[in-house]
Amino acid sequence: MPGQREIKSVAVVMPAHNEDQHIGKALLALKAAADVLQRDYRDMAVKIVVVLDHCTDNSAEITAAHVAGDARFSVVDVELRSTGACRDLGFRTALECLDVDGTAGIWLATTDADSAVPPHWLTRQVELAAMGADAILGSVEPDPADMDPAIHRRWLELHPFREDHQHIYGANLGIRASAYLSAGGFPGLRAHEDRVLVERLRRHGFAVTATDTIRVVTSGRTYARAPEGFAAYLRSLAAELPTAGLPNPASG
Repeated sequence: MPGQREIKSVAVVMPAHNEDQHIGKALLALKAAADVLQRDYRDMAVKIVVVLDHCTDNSAEITAAHVAGDARFSVVDVELRSTGACRDLGFRTALECLDVDGTAGIWLATTDADSAVPPHWLTRQVELAAMGADAILGSVEPDPADMDPAIHRRWLELHPFREDHQHIYGANLGIRASAYLSAGGFPGLRAHEDRVLVERLRRHGFAVTATDTIRVVTSGRTYARAPEGFAAYLRSLAAELPTAGLPNPASG
């Protein structure tokens, strides 16, 4: 029945490890997306959980300043050293805070602390969920300001922006809570936790929608925090281009 697809609450999780160069921008973008959602759906409850994982820089202070006075935000400090474990902890923390009958009416979304979501990010996910999506795979574009133009061009060649794309990014992912729990949630991995979860969802027969309508801009850095994460992949592209320069890794 259509009523069973209706979303009544949204929870967002953003893990962070030493992202003081990016997290302020990421939080502003999340606030804007939450504001648009609640403007378009006035009765929609929103919970945003920032999971600070072993942060030794100024990420905690920046986060506290940005979310002060906004009851939609919660901050959790952990020492998990795992993106997958942080996303899972954040979702389960948010679910405990949301007062909703049944998890089918809760939508879970996740992004990264080095990424900026568009203002309609949550509104569009709720629309697609109402149309039957159990999970949404959004597209990502590395910020061209962070990278050599040759690397950016190569990335765009390999990742054309279109509907029904084949890519999976933890920086732009949404899941119905009932599907998330049925599939076992994010595994406690440092990288590829998003891919493992989506494979589980598909094996369970959930409806997975891939779209370019909620494109997220993420850091184009090529120094890797996770050994097999997005930055490491961009670095591998750079290695194929002998004329492309690589920035020096930031401290932390």
